[in-house]
Amino acid sequence: MDSRGDLTARARIRDAAMRHFGEHGFDRATIRGIAATAEVSSGLVRHHFGSKEELRDACDAHLARVVEEINDRVRVDAAPGEVNYVAVSMAALGPYRDYIRRALVEGRAERLFDKIVGLSADWLAVADRERADRPVVSRQARATVSTAMALAVTVLHEHVSRGLGADVFSPEGEDLLARVLLDLHSHPMLSPDEAAEMRARLPTRPRKQQP
Repeated sequence: MDSRGDLTARARIRDAAMRHFGEHGFDRATIRGIAATAEVSSGLVRHHFGSKEELRDACDAHLARVVEEINDRVRVDAAPGEVNYVAVSMAALGPYRDYIRRALVEGRAERLFDKIVGLSADWLAVADRERADRPVVSRQARATVSTAMALAVTVLHEHVSRGLGADVFSPEGEDLLARVLLDLHSHPMLSPDEAAEMRARLPTRPRKQQP
């Protein structure tokens, strides 16, 4: 399951932990159960990771590295379009989707979420230089919401698959999802002028005073 084909005891423990956290939730998962799945002793789990909280942090750190590696590949790709990076991402993160989904719903996986927000903000910084209109909300805010929207595909996997008519984790679904995303991002629903007009009609709310 590891992105580098790593089958060390530490990697087996980490992957077993993601399986248990995904199936049972963080609170119900146990060090003993994780150790049994990884075929190691509970003592070895504690030796490598200390506590269950530190083990969860290691799981999130691993997924954040996987996402960063894919992002780096996209950035240096000299021929964009020849590789379906939606499929690449699904293949890399698909084995962990139950963990990701449960962690996000439980309000965890902060490290993974924040890593994707940071990478999204970097892409927006480049896109903003080409914008004809000036952004009216912060890059951080836009990156945060776009990250939530992107991760919703994993959280709502069954619903998205039903709507598409294909499992998003299948080759057919990955191809269709890539085409849908390209179409959505290349044809916004509102023009800048329409958005400005609707924004001007929004009710003005008083800003919270800083303590």
